[in-house]
Parts: sequence; structure tokens; C-alpha cells
Amino acid sequence: MKKEDIIQVLKQNHQQFADYIQSLSADDFMHRKEEKWTAGQHADHIVRSVSPVAMALGLPRIAPRLLFGKSKRPSKTYEDLVEKYKNKLAKGGKASGRFVPKPVGLQEKHLLPKQVMYYVNQLCKKVEKSTEEELDQYILPHPLLGKLTFREMLYFTAYHVEHHHQIAQRDLGK
Repeated sequence: MKKEDIIQVLKQNHQQFADYIQSLSADDFMHRKEEKWTAGQHADHIVRSVSPVAMALGLPRIAPRLLFGKSKRPSKTYEDLVEKYKNKLAKGGKASGRFVPKPVGLQEKHLLPKQVMYYVNQLCKKVEKSTEEELDQYILPHPLLGKLTFREMLYFTAYHVEHHHQIAQRDLGK
């Protein structure tokens, strides 16, 4: 996927999720199925996931290179990256550390969708300024998937919100 296509998918998937969260009733936003996350916690998790990616892509390129090195392989395709993520989840992978959402109150229902879109728009601006070569050259660590190229991290980010959107809908039966 070229960077223009990645930007389009990032914006589209995150906007659909933000619209969904915004459309929920107060009861649905706060609904918790067993020990699963509420829809609000899914939104908080997406903010916690997108904001560091946006920040990392805004760093001078020397920073990720010094911290994490450069890629020695071609980027995976979108489909291959999604398959790798699904396999990790199937083996028990889950959010950890700073990516685990905090309890979310009803007062955050209107704020979280705005935060999601703020960080996605910041990320997309940084992708626009990147070259195709940079997206395949520089790497970032992912807590579950290991080192990913910038392009792979963007693929993950685009799919990740779709994954949480589906879970939130499933848990609400909507």
C-alpha cells in the first residue's frame, strides 16, 4: 500500500470507530460484558495506541535509527501483518503496560472520539511528510509484534482500530 492509501485507510477506519463511539447511548458506552472492556475503554486504548505512533513518526529520523536500528528486510504486506497480529492474539497476546485502558467515565464519551481523530490526523500529517523509502527503512518496537517498519506499524494501526471496533460491536450485540 502506498502512503496515500495508508492515510485514507487510517482516516476512514478511525472515523468509523469514532462515529460509532459517539453514537452510543450512555448505557451502551458504559456497558461491560463480563470482564471485557467497555466501549469507552476500547476508545481509550486506541488513543493510547495511536498517540505514541504519531509522536514517533514526528521524531528526527536519527532517533528511531539510533534507538531501534534500520530494517534489514522488506516490509510485510498489510495482509501478512494482520495475519501475524491475529496469530499472536490467538496465542494469548493482549494489551499490556501503558496500553491497558483506565476506567472510563461517561463524561469522556464525547472527548475520546475527538482524541482518536486528533491523534490520527497528527499521524497522517507525519505520514504525508515521510517518503515511501522511510516507511520501509525505519523501525519501531511493538509490544506484541516486535520490531516493525514504519509502514508495518501504520498497517497495524489501521487494522487495530477496526479490530477493536468489531469487538465493541460484538460485546454490545450491535
